[in-house]
Amino acid sequence: MTCHKHRRTMTCNRLCVDRKDLGLLVLRVGTGGVLAAHGAQKLLGWFGGGGLRGTTAAMEAMGYAPPKASALAAGLGEAGGGVLLALGLATPVGGAAAAGTMAGAVAVHAPNGFFAQGGGYEYPAFLGFIAAGLAVTGAGRYSLDHALGHTLDRHWMVPAALVGSAAAALAVVASRNRRVGGPGPQPGPGEYSPDATDE
Repeated sequence: MTCHKHRRTMTCNRLCVDRKDLGLLVLRVGTGGVLAAHGAQKLLGWFGGGGLRGTTAAMEAMGYAPPKASALAAGLGEAGGGVLLALGLATPVGGAAAAGTMAGAVAVHAPNGFFAQGGGYEYPAFLGFIAAGLAVTGAGRYSLDHALGHTLDRHWMVPAALVGSAAAALAVVASRNRRVGGPGPQPGPGEYSPDATDE
């Protein structure tokens, strides 16, 4: 009886769909796809975005310096982090990179309050929390991390990636706030923001 139950459990482990892992896959692909699309707007001008030139000008207007490096960092944080999350590869790094990028967007939108319709930080905060959550939970069984034996998803990588990303974001935001003498100019509804180009 025990052997039969064990064989049935082993078969299910190989063949059955795990709801938690399937949910993580859906969340990763959806969130990663959104982030990667916004990153492509910034870097390549895809999907109606301003490309690197437009993003650089926007970063300069919002007080981020050097503006071109800031534009590259924002675009790579979104595109690179999004692709890694969608693939479930190096998930702590991808999630932390995306979360740190969203922290910079939150800083710009914060003076407008919370809700997105007023130009607030609701949307970048939402994406940032999901990215950070995925960095903590891991990508699940349906991922490249799992297929590669979690070589790029070690337990120590989670705090290291999140702390490093948070420190970098705090330094960049603090430098920007000193430069503009406070939160600085904020985009209103429908205007450019670091979390999304030409929303």
